[in-house]
Amino acid sequence: MRFIVFQLSDEEKGYDLDLFCIPKHYAADLERVYIPHGLILDRTERLAREIMKDMGGHHIVALCVLKGGYKFFADLLDYIKALNRNSDQSIPMTVDFIRLKSYSNDQSTGDIKVIGGDDLSTLTGKDIIDTGKTMMTLLQLLKQYKPKMVKVASLLVKRTPRSVGYRPDFVGFEIPDKFVVGYALDYNEYFRDLNHICVISESGKEKYKA
Repeated sequence: MRFIVFQLSDEEKGYDLDLFCIPKHYAADLERVYIPHGLILDRTERLAREIMKDMGGHHIVALCVLKGGYKFFADLLDYIKALNRNSDQSIPMTVDFIRLKSYSNDQSTGDIKVIGGDDLSTLTGKDIIDTGKTMMTLLQLLKQYKPKMVKVASLLVKRTPRSVGYRPDFVGFEIPDKFVVGYALDYNEYFRDLNHICVISESGKEKYKA
């Protein structure tokens, strides 16, 4: 089954910060709002419908990739649970969590640390696919649990020359090679508390540099 991906062009500039409610402690550290919170939620609801169609009849172990994936994961599962309650089709579901760490400042280090995950099986929820190396490492780990299938849902996929060519099964937005924060995406643990996905400024990077 082929799914339509919401693509943001390289020319997409986003929106002026003054149009949105931005925490004052971050106002000077951001360039633009890139994807507003309402658009994120609407797209996530559509992904939930696509997952229900594709995974109907299968028991799902929904695996959240922490920390950056927790907001997307929680909202995605809320929409799936709403569909379970309000449609003829429903999916039995259990939840587990795993933590992957691969970034220092705004660069992927290639050194991937895996923490947690007790019962790993089918649907993986991740915040962003950058080079794809982290997800490919996780998929290799999942193979040892012999799941019937593994499907990956990612809110964001970057167009980058550093990509190893990996594509998740369900994608919210395809974006240019920009370093974005907010909606649980961080820069050295900051900015997770933003509702919107924003482009961090160079001064913001310098301010919160590790």
